[in-house]
Amino acid sequence: MIIRTVRFDHPDAVKLNDEVQAEYHLRYGDGGDATALDATDFDPPRGVYLIAYDEHGHPVATGGWRSQDDNGEGNEDGDAELKRMYVVEAMRGRGLARRMLAALEEDARGAGRVRMVLETGTKQPEAIALYASSGYAPCVKFGYYREYEDSRCFAKQL
Repeated sequence: MIIRTVRFDHPDAVKLNDEVQAEYHLRYGDGGDATALDATDFDPPRGVYLIAYDEHGHPVATGGWRSQDDNGEGNEDGDAELKRMYVVEAMRGRGLARRMLAALEEDARGAGRVRMVLETGTKQPEAIALYASSGYAPCVKFGYYREYEDSRCFAKQL
């Protein structure tokens, strides 16, 4: 697996984002994640967007982080918000999500961020298990879905 930095509007990022949005819709029936994102949210040094490619050059996993600071929505100064973690179905169970998560944490730490935060939902138990086993703990809810009952927020000091 080769991990490359791309823009959030890169064609491979758009393709994988469409796939994860379709999966969110299947799980939650709500059309996908409505959190506002812009390609510039992930531009270094205030963020990064990564895609993992297999040995044939096919995009198989993705994820990004964007800077968040105290904003009245539950974020704290120094936060890096994890977004769009996704592994294509055929490649799941091979540790790609864990490798992507580690790469994102390392990048955020290198950019001076002090805490990685994320929001997921109760209908994504495998995501919750990944984050819990990677040292994430429940935190104060933040962001677009902070008022939703099924929303779960986690944080890890970097």
